[in-house]
Amino acid sequence: MLADNFDFGLWMITKLVFVVTSLTALVMAAVAREDAYRAAGKKTKSFWLIILGLAAVVNLVPWLSMLFLSIAGLIAAIVFFVDVRPALQQVSGGGRRRGGSSSDGPYGPYNGGR
Repeated sequence: MLADNFDFGLWMITKLVFVVTSLTALVMAAVAREDAYRAAGKKTKSFWLIILGLAAVVNLVPWLSMLFLSIAGLIAAIVFFVDVRPALQQVSGGGRRRGGSSSDGPYGPYNGGR
């Protein structure tokens, strides 16, 4: 009995992680500008909205809840977070800035090789 409750609880936590991850990626993909996808050399915004939307639907609709589809959706969201989103931020100028100027490089101000 206790093992069954533990298994169900673990499954619910896993499912919650899948849902939150796919919905977060979907929202972030929707907020980004269309031209940023082209400038970053990534697939189109429509492509990512369809893929991440399907991932969210698969994770939200109980009768579509097949582990293979849920894992595929999680992988798509992870690819978005790890590859696409940083590229979009870099193109859009949305990277982390700490009050530096436009001539700052990754290790401090650029001094022209002097």
